[in-house]
Amino acid sequence: MPAKDDFRGKAMRYTTTVAIDAAPQRVWEVLSAVESWPTWTPTVTTARRLDEGPLRVGSRTELHQPKQPSRVWTVTELVPGEFFAWTSGPRLLRLDAGHRLRADDEGTVVTLDFAVRGALAFFARPLAGTIREFVDTEARSLKAHCEHDSGV
Repeated sequence: MPAKDDFRGKAMRYTTTVAIDAAPQRVWEVLSAVESWPTWTPTVTTARRLDEGPLRVGSRTELHQPKQPSRVWTVTELVPGEFFAWTSGPRLLRLDAGHRLRADDEGTVVTLDFAVRGALAFFARPLAGTIREFVDTEARSLKAHCEHDSGV
């Protein structure tokens, strides 16, 4: 499915979808273990959970990404096995990311979206290319990691 972006107004949004030849349970295990992201995607260099237990609404994770400052992400929505969204930053420049998966005949379809919102979102426009690159790389990396030894 083609990627979509919308960088108009006071928000920027980018969405991409990838088909993964692996069971949804496998994909969810990888995606929800956010502290392990540095092992499978080059878009995250360090990830440190700031709480214990399974990912849940209110869970916080500090992520460091290449050429970006360290940020704390807080889970705002979660449907175990299907979806989680999290957010980082103040209202004036808020980053939101969603991770959705669904089963299909071939395995799992994952949709990743990233948005920059708030009154200062306009000033983040120079990062649009980096946002696209990071989201696309995360999707490709998730696919490669989940399909390797997935048993599907």
